[in-house]
Amino acid sequence: MEDFADWIRAAEQTWVVRYPRQHLATFGVTSLSYYVVTEPIYRDLDPHGKEGVVRTGKVLAEKPSIVTPYYAMSLEGFSSEAYEYLRHVSDEYGPNSPGILYQYRNEPEGTEILSGEPSEIAHRIDQDLTKKQENLAVVMVGVDEFWDVSLLKFIYEYTSRSAERNVQELNSRGMLSPNQSIGGLPGAAAQQIERMFREVRNGRNPEDLKRELDRWGAFEFYEERFLDLFRRR
Repeated sequence: MEDFADWIRAAEQTWVVRYPRQHLATFGVTSLSYYVVTEPIYRDLDPHGKEGVVRTGKVLAEKPSIVTPYYAMSLEGFSSEAYEYLRHVSDEYGPNSPGILYQYRNEPEGTEILSGEPSEIAHRIDQDLTKKQENLAVVMVGVDEFWDVSLLKFIYEYTSRSAERNVQELNSRGMLSPNQSIGGLPGAAAQQIERMFREVRNGRNPEDLKRELDRWGAFEFYEERFLDLFRRR
């Protein structure tokens, strides 16, 4: 419980000096540079010292994926509580209700010690990024021992801010609209399945397509077409 309280305090003490000037891309990968500035953990040994630790890196956000509760329950890596929540969502909104899955990868680049108070350093970095017209960069002040908690807090907020626009753009292309011919699955599922059928005809392993159909719970709607792939061979 003590660690949890520390994480909460770290999140509460995190503040963003510069937000990215762009939202997460809806139809592509977003590469976001980050600068997390913290007061060094050894500051207590030298209360009069003015230094800040700057951790830099990139957060890569994959293209948002459209999933349903049924589909998500076939994905690996979630806790039992997460799967229980997905079952609740499925019961509440239906197994084919669409949602957006965001996947991130953190690529740390380096650590540097600079002179000045953390807030001063963060503002200097912000000014430099403005001169360079860097639109996909975030600068924040966090807590040294839990700097990655600070980063995760920002990612959560950034995702929340981007989600509304992503949904609007996906809706404009009919990717969230239910396709009744395949049991009400979102349009994105139909597009993905059609793409995989073409790829299988061009040599892709049919087992990949079968797994995808099972994840969507859609094999019954495509069974004849799937079997035709083997008849033609």
